[in-house]
Amino acid sequence: MFDCFGAGQAVSQRLFDGTEPDRPEDRRKMFDAFTIMRQLHEMLWHLEEAQMRTFDPDAARAAQDLATLVATTSRAHLDDLRSTDMDSLHSRIALTLREISEEVRAAYRADGRDPFPEAHAGADLAGRDLRSDNLCGADLRSSCLIAADLRENTAAGVDLLGADLRDARIEGADLSTALFVTQPQINAARGNSDTALPRRLSAPAHWSN
Repeated sequence: MFDCFGAGQAVSQRLFDGTEPDRPEDRRKMFDAFTIMRQLHEMLWHLEEAQMRTFDPDAARAAQDLATLVATTSRAHLDDLRSTDMDSLHSRIALTLREISEEVRAAYRADGRDPFPEAHAGADLAGRDLRSDNLCGADLRSSCLIAADLRENTAAGVDLLGADLRDARIEGADLSTALFVTQPQINAARGNSDTALPRRLSAPAHWSN
């Protein structure tokens, strides 16, 4: 199931008045606009969560300011949208999300137990059996978790921003407090009715009961 965070409707309805472009150059503009808009809407999704999860009023304010900037950018005219400096925007947002992630994850390591050593950003954990490993407060952003086995794992406060969860076994896992998870990630994983998800997400119809 594909989830574009509402970017498709924003582009087709607002920028192209609900019509399908006929000319190749206009179709390219639509594709470019969609690519940018999807990124902007995903940024807004993560910044909203960051504001809800941080305990620091200054960090929440920084996330709110960035969200306002992103929302304003998303309402730009077509040519202005296509000329947006996305690299600069990504860098600013990544820094804020990382700082809030570090703050929140620290609270899940208050007992002094660190996640297992290989649980780090960008880790290659494809196919690994992680059922008995401590993932609480782990930074697994951009990690490869393809076909990894997290069944029944309590992954409290784990940062899964950009992690690849395709075919990951999360039946019975508790991801309710995981950070920066998106619906497309969950749709690509293998869960069931016992999988606990963050409140903004829902179990896909294809999951088993």
